[in-house]
Amino acid sequence: MAGHSKWANIQHRKGRQDAARSKLFSKLSKEITVAAKMGDPDPDKNPRLRLAVKEAKANSVPKDVIERAIKKSQGGDAETYEEIRYEGYGPGGVAIIVEAMTDNRNRTASNVRSTFGKHGGNLGETGSVAFMFERRGQIVYPATVGDTETVLEAAIEAGAEDVESTEDGHVIWCAATDLAAVASALEEALGESETTRLVWKPGTTTDLDLEGAQKLMKLIEALEDDDDVQNVTANFEISDEVMAVL
Repeated sequence: MAGHSKWANIQHRKGRQDAARSKLFSKLSKEITVAAKMGDPDPDKNPRLRLAVKEAKANSVPKDVIERAIKKSQGGDAETYEEIRYEGYGPGGVAIIVEAMTDNRNRTASNVRSTFGKHGGNLGETGSVAFMFERRGQIVYPATVGDTETVLEAAIEAGAEDVESTEDGHVIWCAATDLAAVASALEEALGESETTRLVWKPGTTTDLDLEGAQKLMKLIEALEDDDDVQNVTANFEISDEVMAVL
């Protein structure tokens, strides 16, 4: 999981840059609108919306933007988005899952396929790589929230399944269906998390050298740059030496 965790850190830093902030806000707002439209517009009665709002707040999305996204879901002219998952392989045989929300399936499929092709990847059929991942709930806390024992005890009490603690922070794992409940219990015990979301956790990883890592990063960044793409997950592993160069 080292490579995946490091990529998450890269994404986090990238998300703090002004150039990426607007696009990040747009993607988070879209998830809020879709979640509110599919269920109750009240976050307290809609677990998916509650998680979407929580993630938006963790990424510093302004309150008025969040409220506007919820209100937009109730309008008669609100866009109808379809959730689609694409699967394929990137440079070095790395498995990639792309999650998208689109109002035009043909446009998105064409763009994603083209992006894979331009960057040495290959878009596959649905199910072609998903078996290498597991859908899990992920809750991240900074190291300052407490020591390993404190966080582990709180996680067990909250109903989590596993905790990975390093000097950078604590990553708490739980069943996908339990994420909202576990996140709420942890918030009472430890306070606000850095991020709370559903992710695809790789069961196996592929080692990459510097050249392979550089090619993969370009593919992932190109995919994330697509307005229809919400999340990109890859099962790669890279050494600290390669990470230092990147």
